[in-house]
Amino acid sequence: MSKKIRVLVNGARGRMGKEVVKAILNDPTLELVGAVDPAGTEEDAAVVAGLPACGVLLTGDLSDTIEASNPEVMVDFTIPQSVMGNIRIALQHKVSPVVGTTGLSEQDLQEIREWTASYETSCLIAPNFAIGALLMMRFAREASRFFPHVEIMEYHHDQKLDAPSGTAIKTAEAIQEERQKINQGHPDEEEIIAGSRGGEFEGMRIHSIRLPGLVAHQEVLFGGLGQTLTIRHDSITRESFMPGVIEAVQRIRSAKGLVYGLDKLIF
Repeated sequence: MSKKIRVLVNGARGRMGKEVVKAILNDPTLELVGAVDPAGTEEDAAVVAGLPACGVLLTGDLSDTIEASNPEVMVDFTIPQSVMGNIRIALQHKVSPVVGTTGLSEQDLQEIREWTASYETSCLIAPNFAIGALLMMRFAREASRFFPHVEIMEYHHDQKLDAPSGTAIKTAEAIQEERQKINQGHPDEEEIIAGSRGGEFEGMRIHSIRLPGLVAHQEVLFGGLGQTLTIRHDSITRESFMPGVIEAVQRIRSAKGLVYGLDKLIF
């Protein structure tokens, strides 16, 4: 039997973190060796996630926990304000980060590229781990060749800290690579309420909706002569992200440098 991949979960008390803990414990190819959360309660990570105790306790210091548990991969679902520090600590310890925390800028990504080269360790930044969302982005890019007029609507729970979502940004970037910038709508249109037309990106408009009851949803709406095309993906529960997280953990150690987007690993 092949050796299990040793995994640390950072943000293990969060909603996504608890799902990741469960997914790792239920996968025979992976071993949970560490669980970190700012609260650092020393509760059993599996019990916090709703499973029988596994013996891995929640701790509060990432660096100390990495040194004590010797993981190969760190899965990070934390907050934008701390994620860059988390990534650097992991890379310094030769641990490959698999990051679902969004809100990273292009400058941040460039800095991570430099870190992965310096520490010779791979890192995945994934705006979305749902396989259906990856296909939605891929289909949207293809559609933009024929329908250049497009608006993106993304819907998330009201506790999400960044807007637009990483998925919406990555979708817009994919469309940008396929079509030239165009000015959409009437040239003399006026926003009576500022922001009502959404954020502008290369001529596209991105709209962010935040409401309780939502998880993660996105529509890419294309308009053409006498027709529209809608490509939509819905994550109904956070379990939808777990197959992608597992794939990322299993593959990231064989990658090189910064990988931006789970699609780069699995397609």
